[in-house]
Amino acid sequence: MRTLSAAFDVPPTGMWLSIFAGLCASLVSIGLARFAYTPLIPSLIEARWFSASDVVYLGAANLVGYLIGALLGRPMARRLSNKNALRLMMLVVTAAFFACAFAVSVTWYFAWRLLSGIAGGAIMVLVAATVLPHVPAARRGLASGAIFLGIGLGIAGSGTIVPLLLSSGLQATWLGLGALSLVLTGLSWFGWPHDLHPAAAGEIRATPDEPTPRAVYQLFAQYAFMAAGLVPAMVFLVDYVARGLGAGAHVGALVWVMYGVGAIIGPVSYGYLADHLGARKSIRLVLAVQATALGLLAISQTFLALAILAMLIGSFPPGIVPLALARVHELVPNHHLQQVAWGRATVSFATFQAVAGFIYSALFNATGGQHTLLFLIAAGAIVVALLLDFVPRVAGSTVKA
Repeated sequence: MRTLSAAFDVPPTGMWLSIFAGLCASLVSIGLARFAYTPLIPSLIEARWFSASDVVYLGAANLVGYLIGALLGRPMARRLSNKNALRLMMLVVTAAFFACAFAVSVTWYFAWRLLSGIAGGAIMVLVAATVLPHVPAARRGLASGAIFLGIGLGIAGSGTIVPLLLSSGLQATWLGLGALSLVLTGLSWFGWPHDLHPAAAGEIRATPDEPTPRAVYQLFAQYAFMAAGLVPAMVFLVDYVARGLGAGAHVGALVWVMYGVGAIIGPVSYGYLADHLGARKSIRLVLAVQATALGLLAISQTFLALAILAMLIGSFPPGIVPLALARVHELVPNHHLQQVAWGRATVSFATFQAVAGFIYSALFNATGGQHTLLFLIAAGAIVVALLLDFVPRVAGSTVKA
């Protein structure tokens, strides 16, 4: 630990504070800002704040903003520094929660949901690049899992904290989420590490003609298909159990709780796999399990089977993030190029996630609500992501896959 402290000028306590700050950021910007909206949808419609079509439209605003934020994250950090950009984005998300407590108009709500999405995309691009350089290489998989555990906590919180807050009313719920976000922003404020000097980070700028390994582009494609594969269960799982299988809202809520349990377990367990098996082998294993789980979901009807599958599938959305990040670090040893590659991977993920959301919704409406078809298509997308890993590499690649 003394070697780490001397090398990075950050004591061990500072390292864990940085990881905690990263967890707070992912919890606020993705875990709460995106996933807490889902259980609020019925209340927004019942309270007549907005029509059903407007509520869906407002939900899409966050996904669109996420894509914009993924594109703007690194340029923003160059102007403000990573630490200041992360602080600013957490404040933006907090302000959005408070603003959404007031149903001024659809345009008002859309703007704030869009801003919260922009903040989430920017944070996703910047948080790992800010924290992981201060973590020993052998522990970065586990550390990144701890950072993105915040997403899982937010998913779990969407099924627990939000219903409790709703007992006090819709406006009180938004204000409560804003207060929680403000507390987490304050707790993380002084935990962010300073940006490393390029020399300290081992950063050597690539020459203009330095080739990018084909494996990196294949990872972008894999990550995109992973995004397409996680959308149906994330959006339609509860409706499938409650209405599709006729099990009712209570059983649907219990299955969603199991999805949340999986979301908590996923990031750290996937990060642990990356540290011990390597990212590539771990991704193959996880994709095989996910494709199988989605296929079984389409034919399972017992509560036990649905609960187990929900937990497995729930581990995937937050868990695949540290795995993909670890794969970037395997393929790209240069610190600066790692940030570039991770930013592009996030853009690829955000693009396919947003597009897939619209396509699945259209298919769902066109087929009269065929959940199983969506799950099978999602399983197919995961299979494609797995098969892409077996595409032959280009000879002479600068980084071995």
